[in-house]
Amino acid sequence: MPHATAAALRSRRPFTVEFGKLSFSLSTFLAAALVLVISFAASLPRPWWALLTVYVTAQPMAGAFRPKVIYRFAGIAAGAFVTILVAPNLQNSPLLLVLCLAIWIGLCIYLAVLDRTPRAFLFQMAAFSSAVICFPYLDDPSNIFTTTVSRVEEMTVAILCVTIAHRIVRPVDIREVIHERALSFLSDACRWTAEAFGTHHTRLEYEHRRKLAVDVTELGMMAVNLRYDPRFARATRDTVRELQHRLAVLLSIASAAANRLEQLRALNAVDAETRTLVSSLIASLKSPQDVAETLDEDLVSRCRALAAQHLCSAEWTSLLAANLLERTAEFIETLHIARGLVRAFAEGDLDRPTQMHVASGVDEFPLARDHGVALLAGAAMTTAIMIYCAAWILLAWPNGAATAAFAALVTCSFAAQDDPAPAIGQYLIATLSTFPLAALYLFVILPRVDGAGMLIVTLAPALLWMGYIQADPARAAHALPMLSCFIVAMGFLDRFQADFAVFVNTGLAQLGGIVTTLVVTKLFRSANSRWTASRIVRQNWADLAQLADPAQPLAANAWTARAVDRLGQVAARMALASADDKLHAADGLSDLRVGRNIIRARQGLAQHDALTRLAIEAALGKVSALFQAQLAAHHPLPGNARLLDALDRAIDIVAAQQVRRADPTLMALVGMRCNLFPHTYSRGAAA
Repeated sequence: MPHATAAALRSRRPFTVEFGKLSFSLSTFLAAALVLVISFAASLPRPWWALLTVYVTAQPMAGAFRPKVIYRFAGIAAGAFVTILVAPNLQNSPLLLVLCLAIWIGLCIYLAVLDRTPRAFLFQMAAFSSAVICFPYLDDPSNIFTTTVSRVEEMTVAILCVTIAHRIVRPVDIREVIHERALSFLSDACRWTAEAFGTHHTRLEYEHRRKLAVDVTELGMMAVNLRYDPRFARATRDTVRELQHRLAVLLSIASAAANRLEQLRALNAVDAETRTLVSSLIASLKSPQDVAETLDEDLVSRCRALAAQHLCSAEWTSLLAANLLERTAEFIETLHIARGLVRAFAEGDLDRPTQMHVASGVDEFPLARDHGVALLAGAAMTTAIMIYCAAWILLAWPNGAATAAFAALVTCSFAAQDDPAPAIGQYLIATLSTFPLAALYLFVILPRVDGAGMLIVTLAPALLWMGYIQADPARAAHALPMLSCFIVAMGFLDRFQADFAVFVNTGLAQLGGIVTTLVVTKLFRSANSRWTASRIVRQNWADLAQLADPAQPLAANAWTARAVDRLGQVAARMALASADDKLHAADGLSDLRVGRNIIRARQGLAQHDALTRLAIEAALGKVSALFQAQLAAHHPLPGNARLLDALDRAIDIVAAQQVRRADPTLMALVGMRCNLFPHTYSRGAAA
């Protein structure tokens, strides 16, 4: 399940009502009221499933609803199809039927965790609908077709009502959301770069890079929604894609320039002209956007002219200074284009910026995937379902069939987390705390209610309160268990029934599903965030080893997208790790810069003679070997003397061919040396 950015939560004042949260709660309650009216009027068998689906599918941070509606309907259809296909044919073999359903739902969870785009809603809904439709009727699947049609009708009505209510009460223009996120990124990037060009580069890298990397990934996830809205032409989607690629590159270029400046300061080799230029850049980054854009062309010209002066010498400090100035010029140019794309996107003037587009070769912004973690989540789900059903059958528990359905809901809700156990524990506590409220309504308040209208008015205080909690990021994790406990305990049917035995059995079924899910999660998915971060880092090393191998195909933009995505994932997890954790040495920004330099070096191979190509390929081969060694060792390793010699030799050969211009290949080799040997400030022959 796609998941949203972990933004800083604002402190809440007591008794303060926020309009955005209230509008979400109100629109969801209107959808719930509409669902109840339709369910009672159409005599749907289980209105409470429809009501629960309303709150399961309503998500305050989800953005546009159109793609999610499509995916959810497709998921319901897939779950219903599998249920009708499997249940009647295996009704005489209950164990085989349970096994097939468990494997199917586990496969859906695997795909949902693997696919971190809005498509994950399809797989989640397929798993949830299969569990809801089939498990309560495993002991008598003869009427499974009628049951399937009823559940599909209930869930379809719920999704349509949620979509209509939210589009009317709180319409969301995805273009405005994308525009605001892009402006926020540019503002944060300018502030971070200005500070990084000061004297706080290392500290600020760890402080800001998580938000910057995650914003780039989320921009692409929001852009996926554009394809489902006919108001937006392909030019709009192309602009967003190009903007996303520009912002991803911007992050690595700014980091590289700040890193070069830091090394020059360590060598006490920042000349007066460079110092003045850096001061001008910092002042420009702190200026309003319209003022800064007028200064961009002059700053780029000054950078390139000063870089050409430094390239007259092959000394290491001169090459470092030239690299700093070239990266700074690239940063300013990329920032200028990104600002133009953002402005054009907001104004709808898409013809002009398309002339600035560079063919990226990648329509989508591919995200990093971890098959191991996804497989673990699917296996945990399959095992949990088999345990639920075994306990239900062995104990002959009348309401035990509902346990599997509740467990599927819990597992789907937290499948994307590294360690869902703490969240499931909170789910259990929130469920227990809601039973008294459910009992109060069921046995004290509802017996005095007559008619659907009075029922809706009576439910309003509880549902509006829980909906408001659902819209609060700090308390959203408590809302779904409260709502599911409350709605399921009510057991809304076409006529009122208050049976204490049924109430207790239903409650025990919910608790049984949550507790069993918690136990299985502890057994299968007790990995902490550091373990997951380590896996992501190692995947990046594997990609870098392949990227540096000249014999392998080069997919530059696809690699950059995955690297930026992983940077955000790792930084978010390492924010929870201790300061002395060794994994902090696996600097994601450094790996991103190395990868970009590898791409530049490989792209420039064809422009050099055979001797130069051999030297560059030899250096790249040793870079590939270093990342392969890190992959085998499971931790970062320093570069060895042979790699340093190979890089120095390639730098000397390419530098000897300079004609007062910055060769991208030379700048890439210098950048690789700076990142792989950050504390080696001199070179033997050219020091």
